Amino acid sequence: MSLRRLSPDQPASFAFKPEHGPRIKREVAKYPPGRQASAVIALLRLGQEQEGWVSKPMIEEIGRILSMPYIRVLEVATFYTMFNLEPVGEHLVQVCTTTPCWLRGSDDVVAACKKHIAPKPHTVSADGKFSWMEVECLGACVNAPMLQIGKDFYEDLDGPKTEALLEAFRRGETPKPGAGNGRHTSEPEGGALTLKDPKLYDGGYSRKTNGGGDEGATDAEAKRPTQGASDRDAPVQKPPGAAT
Repeated sequence: MSLRRLSPDQPASFAFKPEHGPRIKREVAKYPPGRQASAVIALLRLGQEQEGWVSKPMIEEIGRILSMPYIRVLEVATFYTMFNLEPVGEHLVQVCTTTPCWLRGSDDVVAACKKHIAPKPHTVSADGKFSWMEVECLGACVNAPMLQIGKDFYEDLDGPKTEALLEAFRRGETPKPGAGNGRHTSEPEGGALTLKDPKLYDGGYSRKTNGGGDEGATDAEAKRPTQGASDRDAPVQKPPGAAT
């Protein structure tokens, strides 16, 4: 079990930006009177979107807004690993290192992060652009190894591709998310190998092929039994008392 604690380095105060006021009201209004504490995750997420991480003053402010004891907000923030409890860089790099990604070379991705960001995870780079961390499965195993930056997935990586990706972000660019080897989504490398028959997509298999060549069969007509089904022999009825 991981031990999650607030950073020892805390800001003096926290306040939501004025433009977030309407969103806070909408989140709280989703729940009946007396149940406003149910909006705690939404407000923690909003605070993290604003600051990049969850601080002690933020927890206290959310507790005040929702009339919750601070410790209850802290319990939620420390339970869910989606909440960052220490400062992060402008770009937070989350590297999947569970079994599928590890087998496909996530060690090289981690090595690139150590080289171009910081030797240890949860450390902001000298230029403030990055921080990185290892995470559990992000659900893109077919495209392993992969990492997440912000809300985007970058997949089919290796060491050099990861280095090029980080350098592009450092230059202020936003690389296109997705597979890093040119394949489309999770198709096999080199393109699709199955379901390539055009009739699957142009309605060819929905047209009548028995008796008449009607190219515009309706749904009801397509479901009507064919002559072959009508010609089949009906089951022979056995006389009463016959052995089964």
